[in-house]
Amino acid sequence: MQTKTRVSSMLPHITVDSGKSPQHSIIWLHGLGADGEDFVPIAEQMSLPVAVRFIFPHAPKQPVTINGGFIMRAWYDIAAAEIHAEQDANGIRASQAEIEKLIAQEKQRGVAAADIFLAGFSQGGAIALQTGLRHAEQLGGILALSTYLPLAESMAD
Repeated sequence: MQTKTRVSSMLPHITVDSGKSPQHSIIWLHGLGADGEDFVPIAEQMSLPVAVRFIFPHAPKQPVTINGGFIMRAWYDIAAAEIHAEQDANGIRASQAEIEKLIAQEKQRGVAAADIFLAGFSQGGAIALQTGLRHAEQLGGILALSTYLPLAESMAD
């Protein structure tokens, strides 16, 4: 069952429940320029042994410097081809805060932190790592494809 959700205090997102009363959640983040629809077909084809709630948020639209300032869905700005040069720390942390809201929503629905997973591709993978590795509780896992760890120098903190 797919539903489109827009809650004013949260990122707009698509929710797909693979069965009744899911007790596991996967928050799946798209890459630069895509949107939450990107991985819905994959989730709909997965046959998992338990009911899972898939959440596919849409990153906000914003200008992306490396793409000539073109406005597109992006989790944060990218200023240069060298990934670790001029990182958009404010944008990265803002996206992290938005994903934290989705995690909190799932906890309010009764899903334990250990049963919440973050997945992401490219820029979405960077935010999955940023959020999952810094979350106050240990999450079930992180799937990060074709990505990197942003703000790595602050990881020890």
